[in-house]
Amino acid sequence: MNRARYPCTIENEKDENLKLRKITVATVAVAAALTMSACSSDDGGSSTSTSAKTTTSTTTAVAQYPPVPTVEDLNAMLAKAFDETVPAEEKVNLVQGAEQDPALIDQVAAAAEQAGAQITVLDVNDNQNGTVTAGIETLLAGAQQPAVGTVDFVAEDGVWKLSKNNACAIVATAQLQSPACA
Repeated sequence: MNRARYPCTIENEKDENLKLRKITVATVAVAAALTMSACSSDDGGSSTSTSAKTTTSTTTAVAQYPPVPTVEDLNAMLAKAFDETVPAEEKVNLVQGAEQDPALIDQVAAAAEQAGAQITVLDVNDNQNGTVTAGIETLLAGAQQPAVGTVDFVAEDGVWKLSKNNACAIVATAQLQSPACA
């Protein structure tokens, strides 16, 4: 290619390569973060299942959490989070702490969309403490095998949300920054 004749072509190629690199990093980050367990998810919820002091206390503890989400519920939640046509203000309630940085959800969604990332919840385990751990499968466009892992959801304000630990792991791995993870 004649650089003197097409000087802007080289800069455009560099910009395009940089953009593709950022998208690739963000996509790999989403896949990596969603396929690893958060450090807090292995707290062994069974250790907190000591004998209940009273029936009223147990009933109160159970009543404060919304019903345990189904696989379908969590798949619908993830689909909504990754749907770029859904306004950010409707997604804030899907991720713990997202109200501090609503635009971040769309940044991660855009990267996942560009990479053709498909995340599927396979099962849901109630940890009996206001959290659930979901087994997931993540497949990136062009990948031969899906990656399998877990992600945690927390009951907050009467709804289930992706845990801040998992959300911030995605942010850190994607080399993004967010006030929600500060």
